[in-house]
Amino acid sequence: MSTTTDTSRDAESGAPRDGDSDLGAAGSQLSTAPKEEISFPSLGPVGWVRWFWRQLTSMRVALLLLFLLSIGAIPGSLIPQTSIDPVKVDSFKADHPSLAGIYDTLGMFHVYSSVWFSAIYLLLFISLIGCIVPRTWQFVGQLRGRPPGAPRRLTRLPAYATWRTEAEPEAVLAAAQRLLKKRRFRAHRAGTAVASEKGYLRELGNLVFHVALIVMLVAFAVGNLWKSEGGKLVTEGDGFANNLTQYDDFTSGPFFDTDAMEPFGFTLDSFDATYERTGPERGTPRTFRANVTYYTGADGTEHRTKIEVNEPLDIAGSRVYLLSHGYAPQVKVKDGRGKVVYDGAVPFLTQDPKNFTSTGVVKVPSAQTKDGKRNQLGFQGFFVPTFGGKGSGSMFSTFPALDYPVLTLTAYHGDLGLGSGLSQSVYQLDQKHLKQYKVKDRKLAQMMLPGETMKLPNGDGSITFTGVKTWASFKVTHQPGNGLALTGAVAALLGLAASLFIQRRRVWVRAEPGPDGITVVEIAGLGRSESARLPEELGDLAAALTPDAPVAPDEEAPAGPEDPAQPTDSADPADPSEGARA
Repeated sequence: MSTTTDTSRDAESGAPRDGDSDLGAAGSQLSTAPKEEISFPSLGPVGWVRWFWRQLTSMRVALLLLFLLSIGAIPGSLIPQTSIDPVKVDSFKADHPSLAGIYDTLGMFHVYSSVWFSAIYLLLFISLIGCIVPRTWQFVGQLRGRPPGAPRRLTRLPAYATWRTEAEPEAVLAAAQRLLKKRRFRAHRAGTAVASEKGYLRELGNLVFHVALIVMLVAFAVGNLWKSEGGKLVTEGDGFANNLTQYDDFTSGPFFDTDAMEPFGFTLDSFDATYERTGPERGTPRTFRANVTYYTGADGTEHRTKIEVNEPLDIAGSRVYLLSHGYAPQVKVKDGRGKVVYDGAVPFLTQDPKNFTSTGVVKVPSAQTKDGKRNQLGFQGFFVPTFGGKGSGSMFSTFPALDYPVLTLTAYHGDLGLGSGLSQSVYQLDQKHLKQYKVKDRKLAQMMLPGETMKLPNGDGSITFTGVKTWASFKVTHQPGNGLALTGAVAALLGLAASLFIQRRRVWVRAEPGPDGITVVEIAGLGRSESARLPEELGDLAAALTPDAPVAPDEEAPAGPEDPAQPTDSADPADPSEGARA
């Protein structure tokens, strides 16, 4: 028995090079990749359109567009986006006026809806479809056809073995066909040889990978056109309903219908937060959990659950994420008449995310003096959950838990500007038409513990620090394309794995009587790409076929490399292309 391996073949297709034309069609179509045609288009509009289409639908251009799409998405992660946080965009423009002008021109503040990003996206979509459709039809044609017949000279194939046997050619070919089918090859008789092929999952995986890319592009488009996202800050005991007016901020895709929002809501019952109290990780959160009661649908049946950082609430096709939390001091305000004009919790925004030093304002537009005159009140405040500035006069926190809560307020009166028609932030105090209270020419400001009261001059009222509640910030997102994107991603990974680890190969077994009447058996293989597994598989097939085609007595010793056993050609060799079509 003699085995040879020939590496003089094209590295990409696995077919022999131009000088090995004896393989004919047997070495062709191991891939559904379109043939590279180097030709100049004819002059004229039709020729140029045809040339442009060929370039656009080539896999090389598709990969280039995919790379450009990845590069183009980077600014969307590094530069503030109008659709996500318009406040940060305005702040960036104020801090970098020259650079902001350039970014505005290039569409960097709305990357994913910009003209250039949309153009890359659409071109990639068209390129993938134009590339996949013809390859799919070609692959279907290969599945419906038969493996091509054996080339005239099997010795030219990369993996080859031959031996002589006393078994009849028909018996050898029948045994070979059974063996190949048992090894999951598609096999059939083609003249004096058995032609077989295996590894179609490689091409199927390649097509699945590219179809999955289209699925992910479609999911990306669906997610951006029909998405919605909003933020809401909720204080303990308060609730939220999925209505446009309930959101603190809200953005949506162009096709999202705000009038058809799913009915659901929730109430923040309590918030659990614990922290490490000793060691180098002192102050690190250990528990960060919002306990809520939620309902869906028109019936309003309530259910209790918890929302944590990595455990959002799935509700009515949306997800509710827990973003952050803070403290809301409870205050009671009386005006000059002694009437309670405000009694509730006021969320303070965290300035120190480690120890929760916070700032906030209290606005009381309905207050009056003891004479019944209009006297709107405003208070600028600082809150610390664990006061650490004792004796220093400064306000700072040394621990995020409510160990020693202190509230400092500065009082103002006058016009809050709420009737101007201009929108105001509930976390900022417009002091343009306000005056600060003074006592003996000193600005009125007071540190208070829970239960303490600050009295206003001239009998204008008082404010009492009654307690502390916790607030939590939530993000409600609706992304209809997430499931489709996940399906595409999984399919892409499976398809890529199949195209990388499965080898497309063909095996031929020929059995013909030699000049002395002894049957000459030849077995050869051809793979799409260079692989050491093909010669090993061919050797395994030859060994498995030996019991049905034992080596003739004069062939017990393998032929030496200088005197290999030569195959025999048919008495009337056919044209290679005709053999391939058999």
